[in-house]
Amino acid sequence: MAACRRVPLLLLLMSILLYVHPAKGDRFTSNVIAKPADMLSDSQGGAPASVNGAVGVPALTPRRRTSGWKLVEEAACREDLTRLCPKNSWNNNLAVLECLQDKKEETEIAADCNHLLWNYKRNLTIDPKFESVAEEVCKTTLSDLKECATEERGKGYVVSCLVDHRSNITEYQCNQYITKMTSIVFSNFRLICGFLEKCSEDINTLHCGSISAGEKDMHSQGEVIACLEKGLVREAEEQPGAHTIKEECKKAIMRVAELSSDDFHLDRYLYFSCREDRERFCEKVPAGEGRVYKCLFNHKFEEAISERCREALTTRQKLIAQDYKVSYSLAKACKSDLRKYRCSMDTNMPRAREARLSYLLLCLESAVHRGRTVSGECQGEMLDYRRMLMEDFSLSPEIVLHCRGEIEAHCSGLHRKGRTLHCLMRVGRGNMADMDVLCQKALQTLIQEADPGADYRIDRALNEACESVIQTACKHIRNGDPMILSCLMEHLYTEKMVEDCEHRLLELQYFIARDWKLDPILYKKCQGDASRLCHTHGWNETSEMMPPGAIFSCLYRHAYRTEEQGRRLSRDCKVEVQRILHQRALDVKLDPELQSHCMTDLGKWCSEKTESGQELECLQDHLEDLVSQCRDVVGNLTELESEDIQIETLLMRACEPVIQSHCHEVADNQIDTGDLMECLVQNKHQKEMNDKCAVGVTHFQLVQIKDFRFSYKFKMACKEDVLKLCPNIKKKVDVVICLSTTLRNDTLQDAKEQRVSVKCRKQLRVEELEMSEDIRLDPELYDSCKQDIGRLCQNVVFGNAQVIECLKENKRQLTQRCHHRVFKLQEVEMMDPELDYQLIRVCKQMIRRFCSEADAKNMLQCLKQNKNSEQMDPKCKQMITKRQITQNTDYRLNPVLKKSCKADIPKFCQNILNKATEDSELEGQVISCLKLKYADQRLSPDCEDQIRVILQESALDYRLDPQLQVHCTEEISRLCPEEAAAQEQTGQVEECLKFNLLKIKVEGCKKEVLNILKESKADIFVDPVLHTACALDIKHHCAAIPPGRGRQMTCLMEALQDKRVRLQPECKKRLQDRIDMWNYAAKVAPAEGFSDLAMQVMTSPSKNYILAMIGMGVCVLFLFGLLCGRITKRVMQEQKDR
Repeated sequence: MAACRRVPLLLLLMSILLYVHPAKGDRFTSNVIAKPADMLSDSQGGAPASVNGAVGVPALTPRRRTSGWKLVEEAACREDLTRLCPKNSWNNNLAVLECLQDKKEETEIAADCNHLLWNYKRNLTIDPKFESVAEEVCKTTLSDLKECATEERGKGYVVSCLVDHRSNITEYQCNQYITKMTSIVFSNFRLICGFLEKCSEDINTLHCGSISAGEKDMHSQGEVIACLEKGLVREAEEQPGAHTIKEECKKAIMRVAELSSDDFHLDRYLYFSCREDRERFCEKVPAGEGRVYKCLFNHKFEEAISERCREALTTRQKLIAQDYKVSYSLAKACKSDLRKYRCSMDTNMPRAREARLSYLLLCLESAVHRGRTVSGECQGEMLDYRRMLMEDFSLSPEIVLHCRGEIEAHCSGLHRKGRTLHCLMRVGRGNMADMDVLCQKALQTLIQEADPGADYRIDRALNEACESVIQTACKHIRNGDPMILSCLMEHLYTEKMVEDCEHRLLELQYFIARDWKLDPILYKKCQGDASRLCHTHGWNETSEMMPPGAIFSCLYRHAYRTEEQGRRLSRDCKVEVQRILHQRALDVKLDPELQSHCMTDLGKWCSEKTESGQELECLQDHLEDLVSQCRDVVGNLTELESEDIQIETLLMRACEPVIQSHCHEVADNQIDTGDLMECLVQNKHQKEMNDKCAVGVTHFQLVQIKDFRFSYKFKMACKEDVLKLCPNIKKKVDVVICLSTTLRNDTLQDAKEQRVSVKCRKQLRVEELEMSEDIRLDPELYDSCKQDIGRLCQNVVFGNAQVIECLKENKRQLTQRCHHRVFKLQEVEMMDPELDYQLIRVCKQMIRRFCSEADAKNMLQCLKQNKNSEQMDPKCKQMITKRQITQNTDYRLNPVLKKSCKADIPKFCQNILNKATEDSELEGQVISCLKLKYADQRLSPDCEDQIRVILQESALDYRLDPQLQVHCTEEISRLCPEEAAAQEQTGQVEECLKFNLLKIKVEGCKKEVLNILKESKADIFVDPVLHTACALDIKHHCAAIPPGRGRQMTCLMEALQDKRVRLQPECKKRLQDRIDMWNYAAKVAPAEGFSDLAMQVMTSPSKNYILAMIGMGVCVLFLFGLLCGRITKRVMQEQKDR
């Protein structure tokens, strides 16, 4: 039994395949093998008899020859031998054995010859004389191998020892002799010493065939071992009804597979199954060192290969997966590396686990990823077997066991070229609920073992699908470089990407994203940071407590820390983290944390969002509706995007033209800090801006208003101010309002020190300007006016403040709630014209021309002053007029007037204020009130100056008088259509109404026109037609008289009455018309009070006469009173005297 224990070591070191050149084989046959054959024939006395219970060969006549016994001389085999074997091999019994045992069909050799060969081989392996032959042939080798020279003779130990040290045998004849004997032994499993005793029970249980010599020929015996191997595979895969093979038989089976690993001739079942396929695909591949195996493995999924061969190859691969030593080339190439990195020294693991191919791959891949040196030959072998694992899912017992249901339900019929694995990846990526947890884990483990992230070629399905993309988009990258996958991700959803490649890429990246170590570049650059900051384990060590993606989440949280916060990533690691973030932004499923926490919300809110990038946008849109965990994840990611918008890869692609034209300097900075998005917002309406980019930028702006943290620059500039002044406020728009209100109050109250910091004030201005561009950026305004927008502005596009402008133009038709919000907005814009987006946009060039030095608060005032300049742009002039119309509707919309008339308004117009509600707009009533008081010359100087300007402006353009607009719209359309239709308003409409005063039917309109006439008496400047007609006369006759308070008008009236003064005909005519109008006005609108009466007297042509009569009357009354007083005094005195 000692010998039997040693003989299974027969091919432990069988590292040289059974390949002998024909010429060498002939020499070896004549010089070496003949001698042992003679010796064996002498010992046996002729033909071999029954040995150890083997059935003998009947009717054979033994012969003795001086030259030794020859198989060719036996009648049972002579015919088969001469027919099937070349003549030069007839005199060599071992050559004859090799020739006959490789014949495929059992009918080719007679049954009697089969039995003769069996007995001969059996005797050959146990005959003591064989040892003496080995001693003679291997004399030099034995002298060098001391451990073999000391073995006990006569028990076969010497031959076993030589086999054990076969790789150290340099003697050619000795090596060839041992190799020849190996092929004989493996021709029948019963010849392998100890195999029969260990596996006979399992052979019978599994019905693997005969264990006696006579029942089956020598070729079918290979099927017995193949049957046992399949049984071993079924047990590993835990297939239903699988038989549990005894442990000692398992070891024997794996040992046989290991010993036959160098030459596929030794795996008899595979040899016969694939002999024709070998000739077809691997004809020029020399036998030995597992080369034929590898060649056949590479062609396993070819259409032309036979199913039987494919099945045999798969079984062999499954055995390799269970024990890497079954692959001769892998075991040899990686032997020193395995020892160097102690990959077989884990005492906490059972020996069978250490032998697993997956363990070997993980151990050596870990060394490679840590920067250790693994031989190129070993890495080449690892690459082949990693590709093998990715091509055929059945080589992974865990996949077969745990994913059986998923394969049957979703992936049947996709066995070849890695399609099944990608199908399983697609199922997992589509909906993890459809996949068992154990199947998910098995898939993740397999991908870690195969490590396709290190070399895309390992994934054959991906390689074939993406070949065209790689050749065009990634041709500048070395073939097999890990950056190929990154390059493919960068071209995802571009024109260069093909659909099949897109699917395969996302399926693989889904699982790579769940283990940061599977991106070799990221791992290389960040392993130190991950260990320091995130407490990671080794490459091939995992923690069950660590959720998928947790390490990368830790890394990116540290990537954007400031120096003050400390514990930052190294620069190289941060670059890689940013690269991964840019890629993951393409698909929400590439972010494990996001997907795991937001699956419910994705299904609830975003089930219809199927295009790239839409799912994250949808989650951001529904941020307030998300469950807390999902809201936190989406919030953190959005906060990260605000600092580095380049993470939004799809947005960056869409915005490439505008970035190149306007933001290239900002985009080139490695550190973004929100500058790029700010630049995009500022240039959102440039001609280079396309719809996709504009939509993306606007969406990000809309997301930012949900939380002030989502605006990085605003957060960093104002976080201390927010904590101090606006605690417990989260929404950005509310924070902006809070800070703006604080700033405005401090300014109005002339506070010694502003509570809002300087850096925050600067950024606050940016945020306010951005919010003014789109009504959606002001949620309260948008919600209040959503109904009105749909009714009045449904065809108006958002952006450029167009919707806001539409609401302003239709202000009279707005609902009360919307009207109130629009009025409040206008009030803010009038106080700070820089926030009036449309005004600034339309008048941008005019502001540069006329108001470059003006303060932002006085921008509109400056534009109004230059409105009638010849250099004024017509569009800007039109916009200024709109703002003037708005200002004149309510004194609160004119900050300068409000301040100047602060005392006059409550003094003269309190009744109007008392009647108005807080939410109502005054429609110009207060200003009309002030106009009348201006005519009475009762206003304060500052207020009078402002009203004079309003009167002058409204006299030129009737639209600036809201009360006139309200009461006279119909009359203007009826009496003055041509004047109203004129593009340039020069006071002709007012002149028309004055001229047609008698024709006006609407009392309200008539009253307004009479008020205009009354106001024009106070100052000629408020009557542009008269002022134009009399400009020369004023210069000649009234130049010394200052304007205002009716002084110049009085001067002209006196000149008209003075016959010595000759006025211009047009001026004289206009003055006379005005007198007639005033007279008529005095009749139809008598003085409402003493002030009106005094005004009429002062402006009357008979002013002197009237004043003289009034003076005379006063004197008479005085004298009469004096006389009456004297008489009354005398009467009173007389009464006292009595």
